[in-house]
Amino acid sequence: MITYEPFYRTIKDKGISTYKLIQQHGISRSLLDRLKHNKPISTVTINDLCTILGCNVEDILLYIPDKK
Repeated sequence: MITYEPFYRTIKDKGISTYKLIQQHGISRSLLDRLKHNKPISTVTINDLCTILGCNVEDILLYIPDKK
């Protein structure tokens, strides 16, 4: 499972609100909803978020192996 929990820590640590992401960086509300509910996003989107936030992939997502 991929979780985007680190994304929310990263924006908090950098002092960036979701409002600022929407208004200043053109991030859609639907993308933020996808992140909130751990739904799939594209690698292009991950790249864009890393560029905007000046961070690494691990600052946006975390892989947790599924339980068998």
